[in-house]
Amino acid sequence: MKKRNWILTVVLLLPVALLLLFRILKENGLLMERWVLGIVAPVAQFWGRVWSAVPVSGAELLTVFAITGAVVWMVWTVVRLIRERSLRRLLRRLLLLVAAVLWLVAGLDWLWNAAYYAPSFAQRSGLEVGACSVEELTQITRLFGQKAGELSVQVPRDAQGHFAVSPQECLERGVCVYDGLIEEFAFLSIPSVSAKPLFFSRLQSVLGFTGVYFPFTGEANVNVDAPACLLPATVAHEMAHQRMVAAEEEANFVGIAACITCKDPAFQYSGYLLGLIHLSNALYSVDREAWYEIRAAFPEELVTDWNDNNAYWAALASPVEDLAEQAYDSFLKGNGQTMGIRSYGACVDLLVAWTRDSL
Repeated sequence: MKKRNWILTVVLLLPVALLLLFRILKENGLLMERWVLGIVAPVAQFWGRVWSAVPVSGAELLTVFAITGAVVWMVWTVVRLIRERSLRRLLRRLLLLVAAVLWLVAGLDWLWNAAYYAPSFAQRSGLEVGACSVEELTQITRLFGQKAGELSVQVPRDAQGHFAVSPQECLERGVCVYDGLIEEFAFLSIPSVSAKPLFFSRLQSVLGFTGVYFPFTGEANVNVDAPACLLPATVAHEMAHQRMVAAEEEANFVGIAACITCKDPAFQYSGYLLGLIHLSNALYSVDREAWYEIRAAFPEELVTDWNDNNAYWAALASPVEDLAEQAYDSFLKGNGQTMGIRSYGACVDLLVAWTRDSL
């Protein structure tokens, strides 16, 4: 076998072996725990600090580079094929492209998907999550509504009454958002770095996403085109992924709890608002009358932000968003998140378990 063919074979087979190995070992909870918490987390935190020196999102830079490189590679391959008429050369170049994709998927498995099979936040925290009554859900929803209402009049607003903390301020102040929560959950303590704004934020909104954690750079990336009132909570959510909180419903809870327990009123408000949205969705499905009663007590400022958020996402609703949601739903289910996209609603159980002592 020629040296070039031997190298190509290794480049192809090694990621396949890594993919198969992951599927064999992923259900070994102890092994995944040691791998994720002992190796992946420190490596991700290191790269997160390295990439924090770059003012733009490394995730977007690498994605644009990869897509552009793939297109250029294919165009050059076609040109070479036309010139040389060598099917063997075409096949070799196509196999190299396949190898690149396999390495990407294998990297995603070992650098992020493994976290879905390590102990969850609920297991690590010791929170006793269980069913709650409609009455308890109503009480906690009312509590979040009251807190959000009180804070809604304390945050900066523009002349039209809209939430007016700039995205840049949210990103800069976000590094302190976990200072309060780590006193209760010490395992969440890592040196924080600022979340990155996404240049293609509008595209993220079209796809229905408010942020993304990129495991290859350890960055928390946030959509700065979405309504600003929920941006602080989004920052905290993506930072939860940096702390190896993989499941979306748990990252939602951790982000909300981080905001609520920090000292920044804008972050507190955003956390209570996002928690209120999740709790309201749950309550509305079981007791609409109770929800309407809580909704009637919202101050004008809270109503403005509530309506701004609903109007923004309603205006962007499209088949593209539905397709993106279905794809992400399949990704979640493929990593043991059996509720799929509905996992976002499961953070209500954690909110109830965490909050019930304060009732």
